Amino acid sequence: MDIASFIQNPTVILLIAIWTLPWKGVALWRAAQLRDKWWFIAMLVLNTIAILEILYIFVFSKRKSLAFRSGGM
Repeated sequence: MDIASFIQNPTVILLIAIWTLPWKGVALWRAAQLRDKWWFIAMLVLNTIAILEILYIFVFSKRKSLAFRSGGM
């Protein structure tokens, strides 16, 4: 099976959507709560199969969340 037919398989597309949607939802919610406008736009527009969203949730939002809670933002 070549990569083109693999990606066009409806089952693969469904699995990618099931994997991506919860991550995207949590990341967008967190970006909105922390008022991260540019992260929100980037995650809304780009489809990185949840890689960008996972990085935002576990790396980038942690830094801003700590500053936001301590009154630094």
